[in-house]
Amino acid sequence: MLRAAFNKVKTTFSGNNNTSFPSSSSDSNETLNIDDYNIVKEGKAQILFPKKETVFYNPIQQFNRDLSVTCIKAWDNLYGQKINTNNSRSKKNRKRRKLDTGEPIDTFKGSNYIRILEALSATGLRAIRYAHEIPHVKEIIANDLLPAAVESIDRNIQYNKVSHLVKCNMDDANVLMYRNKAEKVKYHVIDLDPYGTVTPFVDAALQTIDEDGLMLVTCTDLAVLAGNGYPEKCFALYGGVNLVSHEATHESALRLVLNLLNQSAAKYKKTVEPLLSLSIDFYVRVFVKVKTSPILVKDLQSNTMITYHCSQCGSYHNQPLGRKTEREGKKKLKQIIKYSVAQGPPVDQKCKFCGGTYHLAGPMYAGPLHNKEFVEEVLRINKEEHRDMDDTYGTRKRIEGMLTLAKNEISDAPFYFSPNVVSSILKLQVPPLRKVAAGLGSLGYDCSMTHAQPSSLKTDAPWEAIWYVLRHCEPDKDISKMNERGIGYQIIRNMNNWLPKESNRTKLFDPSKLSFEENELSGKIEKLRKLKIVKYQENPTKNWGPKARPNSS
Repeated sequence: MLRAAFNKVKTTFSGNNNTSFPSSSSDSNETLNIDDYNIVKEGKAQILFPKKETVFYNPIQQFNRDLSVTCIKAWDNLYGQKINTNNSRSKKNRKRRKLDTGEPIDTFKGSNYIRILEALSATGLRAIRYAHEIPHVKEIIANDLLPAAVESIDRNIQYNKVSHLVKCNMDDANVLMYRNKAEKVKYHVIDLDPYGTVTPFVDAALQTIDEDGLMLVTCTDLAVLAGNGYPEKCFALYGGVNLVSHEATHESALRLVLNLLNQSAAKYKKTVEPLLSLSIDFYVRVFVKVKTSPILVKDLQSNTMITYHCSQCGSYHNQPLGRKTEREGKKKLKQIIKYSVAQGPPVDQKCKFCGGTYHLAGPMYAGPLHNKEFVEEVLRINKEEHRDMDDTYGTRKRIEGMLTLAKNEISDAPFYFSPNVVSSILKLQVPPLRKVAAGLGSLGYDCSMTHAQPSSLKTDAPWEAIWYVLRHCEPDKDISKMNERGIGYQIIRNMNNWLPKESNRTKLFDPSKLSFEENELSGKIEKLRKLKIVKYQENPTKNWGPKARPNSS
């Protein structure tokens, strides 16, 4: 029935105006009336957008599309061309397989080798931009289930003259991917940008992507992933619960999505390596590399965690679900790795700082969010190859700003805290970020800014050190005038009870070493803050954000 509908919409292109262009169908000489459409230009593509909105298009997500183009170029430079070279060398040793039509599958023929699937294409804008802007593309499949969307895709393929690269397809995304799996057709790049959650499409995509292929995944359901009202739905969709009512909830959203991808991939002996993971406006966007590796799948347990976070003061403590220990074998060159269950919990029933109740979040991904080499290559392309192309890549400065912050994030510290929030709890004046960084650095800890939230810091310091540093940013504060029932009063009053004792200072920190003198860490934070880059996007238009579903009737 869907195929019949597709054939029907391909024959509806007609018009009586002199301004027209030919259909891409070889058996049709019908023309289109361009006056019936608004022409929307983005990147190197121009799409004909129906004046009656029956197909989804959101101009606010140009940042998403500009970034996606740049990231696919970076993947091609770092990984894709190596895959192409290796497969070309072993081409003679591979059995030649054929499709049902008898056409041989030859993914790596010539210099153009990249096969891209945009599973939920809508207007076809993203696929057409990929065709115009990404080198080494061999084929792009632009798929959608809605007849109106497929009509739009085909129309825009014609108008942009990219029918030699982009093929439109009308099908359920999962059906298409599972059919390709059965026919042993793989894609180097799969882009999943659904309206809402990506969950229904993950399994099929993981089984259809090529080795070391790039998956681009968007989730726009932040009311579930990062909100306070739907913990049961978050668990049903993503297999975990977010940091409810916590400032770092947008990072927990990223880690829940990455956990979903990792858990799904492990079933097929595959691993997912995050190359770039971003919380952007009203959605999250992750770029991951997928490869088959049963050995690395074993690391999944120790790279998964649950988090205890206090409902009053916001302090959090992470608990890995597994332990991975390494030791030298009898042969010194051989490392022996042992996997075991974790020991815990890391906290008592009540928060030792304020007496509050702990809530649970997770399970979620516990490893690094970004691959520094990949982020640096994206930044290089954005700076060098896209220089003087602001008309094409209108969000180039924002890409530079957000990815500069992402590159400088410390990798071994899940979540972040806001000195503004901590100071509010302690009833203190808000100190400059450089002062907090200097204090943490003097105690031997590292910290960085985060791309996810302004005026916040990621750090590997325990909460004992965070409370201690923030408290001593204003050492003359008279706590006798504070409300004795307040959270801040409880934390400051009990400080001597939870500060590390002299026998335990080697494991945590030595309070006597606290100093707010400028050091290397505070200098690094201040230098990053003073860079003239767009670090955090302001609202571009009034009432902007996710748009409603299009009316396809």
